[in-house]
Amino acid sequence: GRGRDLRPSTPRQIWLHRVMGISPPASWHTPLLLAPDGRRLSKRELDMDMGQLRERFAPAELTGQLAALLGLRPNAAPVTPRELAAQFSWGRVFKEDITLPARWPEGD
Repeated sequence: GRGRDLRPSTPRQIWLHRVMGISPPASWHTPLLLAPDGRRLSKRELDMDMGQLRERFAPAELTGQLAALLGLRPNAAPVTPRELAAQFSWGRVFKEDITLPARWPEGD
């Protein structure tokens, strides 16, 4: 998967692959997680990074939180990537960008 912000460059990248005689990889564009003020999360702005997330969540907790934000699960209960993959469907992934609540995760 690739972030939705990369969608405009995809045709150029497919063309370049074909010109070089390489099969382009399959790709899907996922919604972006946005800060509560609506801007794209970024390291440059010192937004939450994986190191901070690892300090706050066990792996299954983080996977559950992110799966719920994307629409893959009805709640943020912990889930392993293997369990999530077994029930994964692109049709359930939200199409629009996702703005994080001011206090994400809820109740934190």
